Amino acid sequence: MRIVRKTFVGAYAVIIKDEKIAVIKKGYGASKGKYDLPGGGIEHNENPIDALYRECKEELSATVLKAKLWDAISVPADWQISKDLQEDLQRIAILYKTEIKEDRIRKSGDSIDSDGASFVPISKLTEENTTSLLWHTLEKIKTKNKK
Repeated sequence: MRIVRKTFVGAYAVIIKDEKIAVIKKGYGASKGKYDLPGGGIEHNENPIDALYRECKEELSATVLKAKLWDAISVPADWQISKDLQEDLQRIAILYKTEIKEDRIRKSGDSIDSDGASFVPISKLTEENTTSLLWHTLEKIKTKNKK
């Protein structure tokens, strides 16, 4: 079996309102059907904060009012693409505590990698129904709230 190793760098929004967090539902790949943070890859010559604003518009149909750098984490995301090919992905995420203008976010998919977005109660999220990125972020939130 061939293993392809990749590194992916992205900017992601951590938007929390009333004990709920804004999430997208992944529409393809290894995490299809799982909840993930809104955000995505930083394009060539794009600043991370600009990527965050763009991704929030694309995935949530939301306007960012405020975004503050909160953390950066690195998580694995392996994917068995086919019988003979596996992707060993290292996902580096720049996380921003984000406030958006809208009270509601896009429920339908963005035709790229999201099957829709919503605010989900944090208490309903588990390691099984979230991506490794979202799960590690939730653990960070718990740890930082204890301090």
